[in-house]
Amino acid sequence: MAKKPVSPAPRADERARLEIEFDKPQLLGALFGQYDQNLIAIENRLGVYIAARGNRLSIEGEAESAARARDVMTSLYNRLAQGQPVDIGDVEGAISLSNDPSLEGLVRAADGSAAAVVIRTRRKTIVPRSPTQVRYMEALNRDDVIFALGPAGTGKTYLAVAQAVQQLVAGSVDRLILSRPAVEAGERLGFLPGDMREKVDPYLRPLYDALYDMLPSEQVERRIASGEIEIAPLAFMRGRTLASAFVILDEAQNTTPLQMKMFLTRFGQGSRMVICGDPNQVDLPPQTRSGLADAVEKLEGVQGIATLRFATSEVVRHPIVGRIVDAYDGPLDAGR
Repeated sequence: MAKKPVSPAPRADERARLEIEFDKPQLLGALFGQYDQNLIAIENRLGVYIAARGNRLSIEGEAESAARARDVMTSLYNRLAQGQPVDIGDVEGAISLSNDPSLEGLVRAADGSAAAVVIRTRRKTIVPRSPTQVRYMEALNRDDVIFALGPAGTGKTYLAVAQAVQQLVAGSVDRLILSRPAVEAGERLGFLPGDMREKVDPYLRPLYDALYDMLPSEQVERRIASGEIEIAPLAFMRGRTLASAFVILDEAQNTTPLQMKMFLTRFGQGSRMVICGDPNQVDLPPQTRSGLADAVEKLEGVQGIATLRFATSEVVRHPIVGRIVDAYDGPLDAGR
C-alpha cells in the first residue's frame, strides 16, 4: 500500500508539495499508464505537476488539488495492489470521486485497501466511477425497483447487468431477464427478415455485450439455452408474472405509459427491477408521452423505489463523449 506522510491540511489557496512512496515499484508502470497517460490526465484535470523518481512521486500545485491528486494516485495504486487493472476510465472515475469527501467511506475502506461498494462477477470486479454510481450501486443492493436516468455512457445499464449477474451466480435470483423496446415504441418488426430472434437481436445487442463482459461466453450461451438468462423485446413481457427474477428494462424512455405500467406490474415475489433510460433521447411520435417520465413522476418517493439521476459530467466513457453530449444538449440544439 502507498505510504502517505501525515501533515496538517493547508488552505486551498496555498501551494503545496506532497510526496508519496510506493512499496511495490513493479506496479508503477501500470499506475502511470502507457506514455504516462494516467499521470498526464491527473495533471490536466487537477492542475498539478507530478514528477516520479524511483518509487517516489512528488505532486505540486494548489493545496486542495495536490491533496486530491495524492488521494487519486493512492486509490489507483491500491487497486493495482489488489490485482485489479487500471485504465483511463478508472483514472477519470477516481478523479471524479475525489471531489466528494462524503463518499470516502463508501468507495474504499478506512485503510484504502478495498472498495466498500463493489460488484464482483466471474470476469471482473467493478467499482464505482462517479458519485451517482456509488449511490446507484447501493440502490441496486437495497431497493426493489430502481429508475436510472441520464445520458449514454454513465453506466446505467452496465452496472445493472453486473449486479444482475452477481445475484444470478450467487443464487439469490433464479433468472435474469433483459428487455428493451425494439425498433420503436410500437415494436413493428414484421417487415424485418428472419425469425423473431434474428429480427430483435440487433436491437438487444448492447445487452449481450454487457453480459459477455461479466461472464465467459460459454456460460452466457449455456444460461441462455437453459432459460436462466432471457433477452427479449418488451412486448414479450405481457401477461407474465416474473418471480425470483432480476429484470432490466433498457431504453425505457421509448415506452408509452401503458407499456411501462404493463412492465412494472409484472413484478413478482423475490424479484428486482431496474429501469434505465435517457429522458432527453425520446424517439416516440410527437405528442406521445414517455412512459419513463410518467412513471418517475407517479412513483418517485414510493417506498422500495429509488430514482437515480446521472449528470453529463458523470459520463464514464472517453471524456470527449461527455463534451459531445453537452454540445448536443446546448442552447443551439435546444432551439431547433
